[in-house]
Amino acid sequence: MNGSGTAPAVPRPAYRRLSVEQRRSQLLSAALGLFAQRAPEDVSLDDVANAAQVSRPLVYRYFPGGKQQLYEAALRSAADILEGCFDEPEDGPLTQRLGRALDRYLAFVDEHDAGFSALLQGGSVVETTRTSAIVDEVRRTAAEQILHHLGAANPSPRLRMAVRTWITAVEAASLIWLDEDKRPPLDELRDWLVDHFVALLTATAASDEQAAQAARAALAMETAQGPVGELARRILPIVADAAHLL
Repeated sequence: MNGSGTAPAVPRPAYRRLSVEQRRSQLLSAALGLFAQRAPEDVSLDDVANAAQVSRPLVYRYFPGGKQQLYEAALRSAADILEGCFDEPEDGPLTQRLGRALDRYLAFVDEHDAGFSALLQGGSVVETTRTSAIVDEVRRTAAEQILHHLGAANPSPRLRMAVRTWITAVEAASLIWLDEDKRPPLDELRDWLVDHFVALLTATAASDEQAAQAARAALAMETAQGPVGELARRILPIVADAAHLL
């Protein structure tokens, strides 16, 4: 209390003016945080304004198209992050590169669980041809990155199909993982998906010469202690009983 018997005024924090890009990034960050926890149709502009601690008119000033424009911009931001997950240096065995890319991808899935599910499963009231195109772009970019690491500048139809099939399997496994209360642990899911890629590439190599060349080059960089060596040791006891097929 001061001398007049009233409580001293609490100083308000100084208002900090943000640049246009800083303010837009702030609003997108707030929107992404909300879309990560709830389906897009369950998030309102008021929710975004409250999360960013700004007024609703300010949100409209930056996104005059309202919630649809904000959702598409947030989706584009998320897509940029997902595309970056597969931007991996050409260093080390292929399975190590895939493992690092999956670690980043699955970390995003873990952090944006509800939003990730809504994004891939579709059916949202804010889903449009533009939002679907953004999601497809992420898939294409991931496939192109993997084909690049396989040294396939002009992949055969079968090799391209194999890689795109694996991308689809990664998405499906991620959704199932969320539905199964995030089990098994992420490191086990990552290793299982790497095993899937090796198995799919090997099976494709049996009937496609370009896939066979890519598989030979990739396997030549692997070590006995690496993921492929461990996979081979686990598989051999199983296939040993199938010697009658040879």
